[in-house]
Amino acid sequence: MVRIILFNKPFRVLSQFRASGDKVTLSHYFDDPDLRISGRLDYDSEGLMVLTDSGQLVQEIANPRFKLEKTYLAQVEGEPTAHAMQQLRSGVLLKDGKSRPARVRQVDEPEQLWPRNPPIRFRAAIPAHWLELTISEGRNRQVRRMTAAVGLPTLRLIRIQVGEWGLDGLEPGDWRAL
Repeated sequence: MVRIILFNKPFRVLSQFRASGDKVTLSHYFDDPDLRISGRLDYDSEGLMVLTDSGQLVQEIANPRFKLEKTYLAQVEGEPTAHAMQQLRSGVLLKDGKSRPARVRQVDEPEQLWPRNPPIRFRAAIPAHWLELTISEGRNRQVRRMTAAVGLPTLRLIRIQVGEWGLDGLEPGDWRAL
């Protein structure tokens, strides 16, 4: 039977099991050599990771040819213009090629959002807004690169959904087996 674990990766945790200097890794949360990571999150990103013991499921989640959607909340610096939003919806030219189109909409700051430590820097002269983006690829730092390419650098990034699985109340560092 395939095991699936949903994990809310905290800020500044490496998405790997092997030790890396003094940085916290997934091995601080899990001691199971059969678990595999199906789609990494950057050290500075937070949110949903799917861990499994099935190599086939890892491929179905992480390989772009399966086009599994992943949804993120991105706190961005600056004012999202209609032009910037349309660029994201059309696909953004990145150094490694044009991204697939994203579904994107501006949203209010999430009510049930946990605090981040350290908090995002506050700059009174530059507004910050929240976007919900859904992509069907998983390139390295893709959402951050896409928002930066349209003039909206990402300050905080939280993955809230992978395919049919969502965070559903998991606090940072918590996990749930399906």
